[in-house]
Amino acid sequence: MTLIPIDDPDDPRVAAFRFNERGLTNRVQRRSDAGDGLFMAEGDLVVERALAAGCVPVSALVDSRRPPAITEQLLHRIDVFAGGELMRTAITKMGTPYSVVALFQRPARVTVDEIAARTDRIILVEAVDNPLNMGSIARNGLGLGWSGLVIDSTSADPLARRALRVSMGQTLHLPHARVGDMSETIKTLRAADWLVCALTPDVAAVPLEDVAPDGRIALLVGAERVGLTPAVMEAASIRARIEMYDGVDSLNVAAATAVACWQLRRR
Repeated sequence: MTLIPIDDPDDPRVAAFRFNERGLTNRVQRRSDAGDGLFMAEGDLVVERALAAGCVPVSALVDSRRPPAITEQLLHRIDVFAGGELMRTAITKMGTPYSVVALFQRPARVTVDEIAARTDRIILVEAVDNPLNMGSIARNGLGLGWSGLVIDSTSADPLARRALRVSMGQTLHLPHARVGDMSETIKTLRAADWLVCALTPDVAAVPLEDVAPDGRIALLVGAERVGLTPAVMEAASIRARIEMYDGVDSLNVAAATAVACWQLRRR
């Protein structure tokens, strides 16, 4: 197969590359556990990791002058369109277009029970609606040995374009589940002997270094300004704080997650 040249940015064959997040996946599809809608992988590394994760490609758009090496893998499976920098900019609306962007089918999500059965380290996320933070949390967790992510219904989509970019595609390799009631999920985990450690800047919380990194641990983090909701905080096994120097009350949620994942890692 060969590259398919594109000389009109309004060519209907590349219309999907002009879609925003909602155009690729609507609200109902994002909430579906069955795997519905599309996600976009931007850049050769993210595309490569999407393929390595077993995601199914739909179509791709590459640099016609210098197609990246990953193009060869894509050509055997899907239509690969090609255009120069100006053409790809006009199609994708990116200031500096990537050498490759690809559309993939959204994979089905796993359940909390499936995650809990295969690991002893899970990150629980409530009301973190910034995709950049979500992508960083996933990358930090995976890089520090944590193997599962559970997010509530108000949190950002781990497969959003910005989440994928900032995680360098790693959100595709960290199994995630979405739940409607985080407090009930926490109660279920605790009943199965999980220690649920809620991060908070509250000075009354125990120092994080005093939490023993033994057994099965679920790290619970929330929105930066308002923190975890009372019901979710109450459901946790323990509340822990990262001790800070005077004048700074807390870290960014992604940075705090990295510190806690390191402190509570398997030993």
